[in-house]
Amino acid sequence: MQRCPECGAPARPYSCEELFGTVLALDHSRRPPWGPLHGVTVACFLLQHPSRLPQGDLARPWAILHAYLGQGLPAVIRLTEGARHANSHRNRDVHLPGTVPGAPPAPPAPPPVAFGVTINDVARDGAFPADGFPERVTAWAQATVTAWIGERR
Repeated sequence: MQRCPECGAPARPYSCEELFGTVLALDHSRRPPWGPLHGVTVACFLLQHPSRLPQGDLARPWAILHAYLGQGLPAVIRLTEGARHANSHRNRDVHLPGTVPGAPPAPPAPPPVAFGVTINDVARDGAFPADGFPERVTAWAQATVTAWIGERR
């Protein structure tokens, strides 16, 4: 069986890239349950596919996952709204902190190459069904953090 070289998920019937495109389309609809979890799904994907990280910056997605797992969705919404504000062309000088109080520093490289839950698990049938989506995203976030801080294989 062919697998994703970064996260270890099965590469068929959908690649991680294809699944990410699908979930982004759902996220951008801004409808629950997908829209509110956009920051968490992007953070999980980037930490499981670190070649996609802008400038290799683990700090922001790491902070988002710790905010979500430690303080819940309202903390993530505060962080992502801050990021959206900082990304505005009118606010180029705004510095968005990459840490969350109480979150450990971003983990060192090398990244893990296998995770207990991947985007493939969250997608279920490739369509990211609404039923159980928040619970699957929480499991994805927990598995991502566990793999990064756990023993490397």
